[in-house]
Amino acid sequence: MFNKKFFVTLFLAFILSASAQAETIYFSIRQMGFDGEANLTLAGPTDYKNYKTVLIVFRANGANFSDQEDIYVDPVTYRPLFVERNFSLSVFGHGKTFEDYVSSKGHILITKTDGNKVTQQVIDKVGPVDNIYGFIYRYRKEGSFKIGDVLDMSLPTRDLKIKLVKREEFKIGDKAYDSYFMESQPVRYKIWFDSSDNKLPLRITGTIGFINSVMTMTGYDDKGCSLK
Repeated sequence: MFNKKFFVTLFLAFILSASAQAETIYFSIRQMGFDGEANLTLAGPTDYKNYKTVLIVFRANGANFSDQEDIYVDPVTYRPLFVERNFSLSVFGHGKTFEDYVSSKGHILITKTDGNKVTQQVIDKVGPVDNIYGFIYRYRKEGSFKIGDVLDMSLPTRDLKIKLVKREEFKIGDKAYDSYFMESQPVRYKIWFDSSDNKLPLRITGTIGFINSVMTMTGYDDKGCSLK
């Protein structure tokens, strides 16, 4: 006999279990001389377009910009499979983009929507491709945090080397953190991680979306999440 109460209870337990996976890091963000707030959420396992993925959500809002990226990454490598983006920027206008990293081998398919206008772009790219947020989560999860580490970061339009340069004190307001400083060559990104077990990104500077930005951590909520 169908037990409705049992299945409702099971469904709610599943929802609560899934939500308990979430981790959110809060940031102040500065773009084009304007200040705003941002957050980065590791939402957890998600089925998307017949793929098993992990969903990372980035949101930013300020006086002259708003941005949301839903980044669906491979559960093992944390490299992007699909990225959906909704943005409104004073310089670039507003619109939507959809990035497909898996449907056409050796190519990244980008669909841009601006009102009723839809355009497509194809970027030729052979081999694994990184996303800055996926890279950060992957390094937090499995990086050695050994001074001198040099890693490849392969972005859609540029390949970088990124090095763990040194360990240093990093201040946010009146609070001092023991941190690891990482910098790319050519210089495009700088990242400071705290030295705790969580290896939180204290500051991220570089190209966030279309624009150079500075993001500084203001808070953290792990809701029982584990990257391990």
